[in-house]
Amino acid sequence: MNAYNDKGLKEGYWEQYYSNGNLWYKGNYVNGEKHGSWEGHHDNGKLAFKGTYIKGNEHGLFEYYYSNGELWYKEKYVNGKEHGLFEYYYTNGELHLKEYYL
Repeated sequence: MNAYNDKGLKEGYWEQYYSNGNLWYKGNYVNGEKHGSWEGHHDNGKLAFKGTYIKGNEHGLFEYYYSNGELWYKEKYVNGKEHGLFEYYYTNGELHLKEYYL
């Protein structure tokens, strides 16, 4: 965990923590690039985001959350570019905006 390869780049599974001991983020690196499933957390321990990276680029569905745990927005990516449905929510969970990226 939290290792570097022979080129000095992040490699494998990584976790980082806030000074209060709560998890900040966790995910994998391949040759210094984010690759695979990732999660980030607010300093209160609640989920801040989750999504998947391929060779450092966002790919697929990403969801972001307010610090109270409610869904903030979600969007889809293809090779690091927004593509498809984007939904934005109020802090009470009510849908505010829906758009599509091409």
